[in-house]
Amino acid sequence: MTAKADTSPSASTAAAHPLRPISFGNPAVTVERRDDGTIYLRPKLKLADFPVRLTDRLHHWAAVEPSRVFMAERAAGGGWRQITYAQLYDATRRIASSLLARGLSAERPIVILSGNSIDHALIALGALYAGIPFCPVSPAYSLVSRDYGKLGYVIKLLTPGLVFVDDADKFADALRANVGADVEIAASRGAVPGRTVTALADLMATPEDPRLDAIHAAVGPDTIAKFLLTSGSTGNPKAVINTQRMICANQVMLRETLAFLKDESPVIVDWLPWNHTFGGNHNVGLTLYNGGSMYLDDGKPVPGGIEETVRNLREISPTVYFNVPKGYESLLPYLRDDEALREKFFHRLHAMFFSGAALSPFVWNSLDALAVQEKGYRVPMLTGLGATETSPFFMSVRPDTSRSGHVGLPVSGNDAKLVPNNGKLEVRAKGPNVTPGYWRQPELTAKAFDEEGFYKFGDALKPADPANLDAGFDFDGRIAEDFKLASGTWVSVGPLRARFVGACAPLVRDVVIAGINRDELAAIVILDLDGCRLINPALAANDVMAAANDPLVRAAFRERFARVLASATGSSNRIARAILLDGPLSIDRGEVTDKGSVNQRAVLEHRTDIIDALYAPVPPASVITSV
Repeated sequence: MTAKADTSPSASTAAAHPLRPISFGNPAVTVERRDDGTIYLRPKLKLADFPVRLTDRLHHWAAVEPSRVFMAERAAGGGWRQITYAQLYDATRRIASSLLARGLSAERPIVILSGNSIDHALIALGALYAGIPFCPVSPAYSLVSRDYGKLGYVIKLLTPGLVFVDDADKFADALRANVGADVEIAASRGAVPGRTVTALADLMATPEDPRLDAIHAAVGPDTIAKFLLTSGSTGNPKAVINTQRMICANQVMLRETLAFLKDESPVIVDWLPWNHTFGGNHNVGLTLYNGGSMYLDDGKPVPGGIEETVRNLREISPTVYFNVPKGYESLLPYLRDDEALREKFFHRLHAMFFSGAALSPFVWNSLDALAVQEKGYRVPMLTGLGATETSPFFMSVRPDTSRSGHVGLPVSGNDAKLVPNNGKLEVRAKGPNVTPGYWRQPELTAKAFDEEGFYKFGDALKPADPANLDAGFDFDGRIAEDFKLASGTWVSVGPLRARFVGACAPLVRDVVIAGINRDELAAIVILDLDGCRLINPALAANDVMAAANDPLVRAAFRERFARVLASATGSSNRIARAILLDGPLSIDRGEVTDKGSVNQRAVLEHRTDIIDALYAPVPPASVITSV
């Protein structure tokens, strides 16, 4: 879609308009400083009571709002397949009964290979109800991977007793290659040649087990609810233990902080994958806990995918909207050009959230301007800091202080510890939402916590105002990504990446910074194909090689690269050479996760030919230099 001329208010005009007032439990902390420079932040607000098990909220909403839609997905005919809280309650109990008959446990859990769907939710909630852990696995491990390396590793690590897929036909090759004959396969539809496949309909037809209520009541705070896999970008995935305590405590943290959830049950249009903590814990949990309705979005923030998101948003007005920065960027031209879509989107929107990367000022200001154009006010844009290991909610911004790069303060129930580390402050977390560790990996568990039991994020923060820590904190990069030049000068990679991507917008999606033990920095540039097509509309939608070698794109990048160089203040932030990556990153080699996050170290490790080219005495024509 080609954007028309922007007639919305300018960024400066939009900034003068007020934020929509929303109920919000503003984080506030007490501060303790130690002589060694360590800082402890402890929330002043005590964490409210939370339920023993998440499915207690299913009981509540099935009784209070039985006819309310819990979840909806597109049906084959184009309408919505819906399931109400009453239907969810009945299906959950039947599936739980069927699972109990199979002798499943933490030692023989359920593995779910397919993506977001109502059937996926039914299996997951049935497992939760029966106290049987489950693990949602990225579909990319089965459908994109060429060697099934990560999938095979996960199956061996978890030793499942049952594997569920929505479409057995689609997953047949992955199942035959990785799931032994002693493991049951269940599916919504389809077949696996040579294997018996249990139909989901049969599980749902199981009579309720007379033991079910007693077994559900026995599910406690320490019961393992699920395993969530880390990205595996530094090696094989780790299975993060998620207990009932973690999930339930985190939902109360969310509800008390995002207090507008108490004013109106949320309506969400969402695509974020459930094999990640933000989609699976934060968003699905937020929906169930607060009696909301989730409309599953099959769209993606990529060419050919964003149109489905737009279609859904034309029909459903969200009360709160979640996306990654690229998603908001992809939506912008549609919101600008389509008055009906813009009215529908902002109609009852309390807040927007982003995660996964920094939101560029251009996109943020544009969304503000569109909200002002439609409603006369700006809609709060919220984010924070969290991890799979913290379920994920740990720190949150306030609506009035939110800005790009800001992560706020720890929310109720979470203590933060800031430890000096090579001139930065490394952040660590402790609270009931923090994992007890990694399944069957005690060595990695031990390394993840310090001597006081704080989980080590590996992230660095810096105070927004050193004289007033109540002003919150800004993200200051990943500790593990930082390195030294040959001169001994430290390079802070996170802020440098953000500055480079911002300066090279809209051409660059991410950048890998090279220079360990070198005299100067260089960059491997991951192009944004949507942005490249704004420069040259004739480019194919998914041809990375063509974009990287296109004269118009290269000229536009040179212009932006020159500005990056002009703003450098020393060797720690001066990138002397760059190369436009002309092929996709590899999920099998851990260079990129299925949600698109780029792993710096993995790319540097596997792209030695590119590194050699960047630092060659006479660089090849593919290298763009500062000269």
